[in-house]
Amino acid sequence: MLKGLGGLGDMAKMMKQAQEMQGKVTDLQETLKTITVTGESGAGLVKATATAKGELKALDIDPSIFNGDDKEVVEDLILAAIKDAQAKAQERSEQEMRKLSEEMGLPADMKLPF
Repeated sequence: MLKGLGGLGDMAKMMKQAQEMQGKVTDLQETLKTITVTGESGAGLVKATATAKGELKALDIDPSIFNGDDKEVVEDLILAAIKDAQAKAQERSEQEMRKLSEEMGLPADMKLPF
């Protein structure tokens, strides 16, 4: 297409690749909104579900932990479950980005924008 223009042909190819990468990253961002992870605390007594983007979607609390004297324990368990879900969301997001980087032939440690 731009064969006789020297470096401009390479530049056009790079621009096309950049556009493809941008499209794939945008698609992945949308996909991360649909992937869910679940964090737990208290041996599963409290579960927090979040998207791979880190948005909290659900909280499941076993009724057996509700006792007026244990208010602080319950609060700690809820917070721990949310933090666990957020950590798992971050980990899953990074896994998906690594997969995309590998598919595109980019270095595995390259950080794509989010």
